[in-house]
Amino acid sequence: MYNLLAYIKHHRGQNEAALECLRQAEAVIQREHADQAEIRSVVTWGNYAWVYYHMGRLSEAQVYVDKVKHVCEKFSSPYRMESPEIDCEEGWAQLKCGRKNTERAKVCFEKCLEKNPKNPEFTSGLAISSYRLDKRPPPQNPIDILQQAIQLNPDSPDNQYVKVLLALKLQKMNEEGEGQRLVEEAVEKAPHATDVLCAAAMLYRKQNDLDKAIDLLKKALECMPNNAYLHRQIGACYRAKVHEYQKVGENEMYGKREELQELIGQAISYLKRADELNGNFTHTCSYLACLYAQVGQYEEAEYYFQKQFSKELSPVDKQVLHLRYGNFQLYQMKCDNKAIHHFMEGVKINQESREAEKMKTKLQRIAQTRLSKNGEDPEALHLLAFLEELNGKRQPAEETSERSLDSGCFVPSASLTEE
Repeated sequence: MYNLLAYIKHHRGQNEAALECLRQAEAVIQREHADQAEIRSVVTWGNYAWVYYHMGRLSEAQVYVDKVKHVCEKFSSPYRMESPEIDCEEGWAQLKCGRKNTERAKVCFEKCLEKNPKNPEFTSGLAISSYRLDKRPPPQNPIDILQQAIQLNPDSPDNQYVKVLLALKLQKMNEEGEGQRLVEEAVEKAPHATDVLCAAAMLYRKQNDLDKAIDLLKKALECMPNNAYLHRQIGACYRAKVHEYQKVGENEMYGKREELQELIGQAISYLKRADELNGNFTHTCSYLACLYAQVGQYEEAEYYFQKQFSKELSPVDKQVLHLRYGNFQLYQMKCDNKAIHHFMEGVKINQESREAEKMKTKLQRIAQTRLSKNGEDPEALHLLAFLEELNGKRQPAEETSERSLDSGCFVPSASLTEE
């Protein structure tokens, strides 16, 4: 981790900070791998040489080049060596650099295990890689390797994350009892490990135990207060709690409007901070827009909708946005024409999706409502012709009643609850 952080600092021009990261990397190696310090330090020493070279401190760069050369000559040949420890270092770096590098990480750990098949660290790396590749073709089955990694080193704080990954797999297989036990054990043994806390929160969120998920994510946030992912996940959990409130009847909502307002405020606060820290999350701005619409703050809603429209989006994400913004115009702003425009733009996107079907249904209902008042309404007739051209004649699907906020009162908002 510290080598990767040093790389980032160096590319930001923060070379002194990069050197401090490398010193921390050395300290970790001495503390955790004292018996393999030379081999484990080759990557770090190479990074020292690189940073010093770019700082113009050539004599110090040469010191680390000589160190690397000495270790390579000792174990292989000058400036080149094959070592499972170095392959392992690359594997972890690849895992930390995003999903597109997961296959390469898996290859690294498989190569390591050819030399040392019972090594707990190599096995854990392969288990994590296999878990992340599970949804990609060809399908992986990470259960066995996850269990093997746990058996090799069950009590290590570094291995608790693997337990939670196994729990998540067992949850998918409806073996939630064993999964629950593993998660509780992992959190108990590694209460400050942010990867464990985040993965455990994912399990509880899938169980719809949102309060427990929020609690774990907030503990992780204490360790990383400026982590955009954590702010977004906490905001998403509060947003899900808002959805739960909106599913209950009007009678059950009596006396709970202040609670709902508080939940919306929490969701907005965390999602807004996430967007400030990292504006690249796909749906954060439209989430914020819908939440602001829910409490009648329409200028803020419009701002975040337009911010979302300015982003590069996939076809399905564009359809989601057109549906949400169309709902906002239809139900909150009472602007049928803008709603129609965005529903039409959404269904024109050549992509089959739930959102496309919902927008077709909404267009058909708008057309039928207008024709019920004026059988020759040209806009309504145009809409029906447009839909027939797209999808042939179809009957409108039954939908639950969707009405908006009136005078700031809290009732379910289509632009918020509909996905």
